[in-house]
Amino acid sequence: MNLVRINRYPVFNDLMENFERNFIGRLNEANGDVPAVNIKDQKDKYVIEFAAPGLNKEDFKVDLDNYVLTVSSEKKIENEEKESNYTRREFVYSSFSRSFTLPRTVNADKIKADYVNGILAISLPKKEEETKLTRQIEIS
Repeated sequence: MNLVRINRYPVFNDLMENFERNFIGRLNEANGDVPAVNIKDQKDKYVIEFAAPGLNKEDFKVDLDNYVLTVSSEKKIENEEKESNYTRREFVYSSFSRSFTLPRTVNADKIKADYVNGILAISLPKKEEETKLTRQIEIS
């Protein structure tokens, strides 16, 4: 995005350049888009991965309610600069929420979440399959 430059007003030009570099850049980083998601079905577990660089683990909330897993995030960025002749305040809010209906084969008591290098990974262990009890009973 290129903003109009007015050569007669260097203070205005500096202000617009800072706005473009700082605010617009942050807006693009935290624009409220839902992160990309990968879902893996492995032998002993499912794994849901969210690509969410720039967030901290404290920015996430992971809830489970009746086999519905909801992952949400809310982040607020506030910036204030004071110069001798102006004050500039910028606010950027970003949030998302995504829900997944889990299969009944997930062991809900053993769900774990980790956030490493911009990836939120949620591990959903599968329950061990119940062995079917089939046999012939001998009558005595």
